[in-house]
Amino acid sequence: MKDNFSTQSKQYAQFRPTYPQAFYDFILSEITATDTAWDCATGNGQVAVQLAKTFKHVYATDLSQNQLANAPQKENITYQVEQAEDSSFKEQSFDLITVAQAIHWFNFDAFFATVKRTLKPDGLFVAVGYDLMKIDEKLDPVIHYLYQDILGAYWDEERKHIEQRYQSIPFPLKEIDCPSLEIQTIWNFDQLIGYLETWSALQHHIKARGNNPIDLVIDDLKKAWGDEESKTIHFPLIMKAGRNF
Repeated sequence: MKDNFSTQSKQYAQFRPTYPQAFYDFILSEITATDTAWDCATGNGQVAVQLAKTFKHVYATDLSQNQLANAPQKENITYQVEQAEDSSFKEQSFDLITVAQAIHWFNFDAFFATVKRTLKPDGLFVAVGYDLMKIDEKLDPVIHYLYQDILGAYWDEERKHIEQRYQSIPFPLKEIDCPSLEIQTIWNFDQLIGYLETWSALQHHIKARGNNPIDLVIDDLKKAWGDEESKTIHFPLIMKAGRNF
């Protein structure tokens, strides 16, 4: 798994959107026990913290110590630096395994072998992510121009799995239907810029060319934003869920 987010781990914790309650309600409707959960590639721990409200104990792993350093501490969450594909957990350990906005970075064969080994027979696996945001007819074209025309060559190959809504990812589990959901959040202009600067492709561009590509579109973004104090941001969710055969 690649580590593309240690450099901007503080910004990631501050500006990345949070998943809606409806996502956790879906999980609660499908689980059969609430003893142990594993949140793979937990990042700043946002999903792990929510799961800790229901599960007796949550194990949250990530490749990046910098990311874990920005995660909230809870008595029933154990954070540890670990590769998702090479977990030290015992067989049939978990009632639930989650991966949020990260499965596209994994070695799929190795990871799903670990999932099938560590998930209990009646346990649930859920992968969730979110697609490119939608705001309004003025801002969307500017953001898409930044995403595709300026940063297109700087996205890692794995980004295609997000664009293809996880349909290109092998799924060796008994798949179950997922609801159609989205993240809705209200941001001011500075929050929008803060989020854009967490994009891995933007960081690749800065490393390769030495300048921040936001500067190339900042005037257009300001003009498209207009005089409003805040706007509603929509992130369509991508979800795949299943159980062991």
